[in-house]
Amino acid sequence: MLDDSLLDDQHRLVDADSGGLLRAAARAGAQVRATAEVADELGVRRLLQDRPRALVLVTRPGVASAVARLVTALLGPQCPVPVVVSAEVPGWVGALDVVLAHTEDPGDVVLAESVDRAARRGARVLLTAEPEGPVAASAAQHALLVPPRVPVPQGFGFARAFAAWVVALNALGLLRVDVAQVADELDREAERNHPAHESFVNPAKSLALRVAERTPLLWGLDEPASAVAEHGAGALACYAGVVSDVTPYPQALTRSVLHRRAVHGTSGADIFADPDDEQDGLVRVVLLAVRQGPQAEFARRAALDALPGADVLEPAEEMTGGDAVCAAALALRFELAALYLGLAAGTLGGPGLYAPAV
Repeated sequence: MLDDSLLDDQHRLVDADSGGLLRAAARAGAQVRATAEVADELGVRRLLQDRPRALVLVTRPGVASAVARLVTALLGPQCPVPVVVSAEVPGWVGALDVVLAHTEDPGDVVLAESVDRAARRGARVLLTAEPEGPVAASAAQHALLVPPRVPVPQGFGFARAFAAWVVALNALGLLRVDVAQVADELDREAERNHPAHESFVNPAKSLALRVAERTPLLWGLDEPASAVAEHGAGALACYAGVVSDVTPYPQALTRSVLHRRAVHGTSGADIFADPDDEQDGLVRVVLLAVRQGPQAEFARRAALDALPGADVLEPAEEMTGGDAVCAAALALRFELAALYLGLAAGTLGGPGLYAPAV
């Protein structure tokens, strides 16, 4: 049962969050700054200045998959080098390639073997991981290891991985992102969603209440937004036990029965409906948009013509700085919304812990 009154009672909210997870999520901006500092100390700009033959993004369990999808979307089809996303380093990796990897599991043997293989073949490797364990040992003297300087529980590594990979891609000349601006906007997003702010002025609390007791349909109107939706779905599952549908909106159009339910759910007919009265429960359509411009506006209008009552999350209306900044802020909003929802519903049992990799 959802206790929505908890969200507007700061003292009860803080007491319920005994693990300090809201505070941990709000340190995303600090994670970005600290990661950029470590990267500078390691000489990432100097060591990764030459354009690679191929860019390999290694996605182990956790946030790496969503980070890789977001980075790939930001690079876009105009990226001058092939981008390969894989759970392991491919066998063909060599001295002309660059490998980016992230894990919050220091005992991930598969990643440790991948990093060792890539390094022995001369590839340039950037790894964000804990400073101890098999993964860190595999990087010793062969890879650039970026350890966390801002301590947060497992599951809150999205900002750190994103910052490290963006720094690397800036150095390679494949992206141009102001990392300091990303950190500043994450701080502002955390402030907008501070526990002291009531639900009607707190975007994360508002989002939590909107998807409460519904099945969220997180449909991206552009590729970066779809990547953020993947991360948002992971956060909602991890902290609130909520199952979401995630897909780009053009793909959602092909899911005829679900899209029909979405149209019905956004028509206003269900304003007083009870989820228990619906055979499959009620849905909440959340359209995510990161990019701006005529094409993005056309996609938004087309979606709203079919789904007039859908929620639209467009962080660019509140901030500046480009796609990377908006995407990072929206990812943080989903993390905080998931935490608020988990606390209000009494389902929050702590961050997702990683089982030993096999």
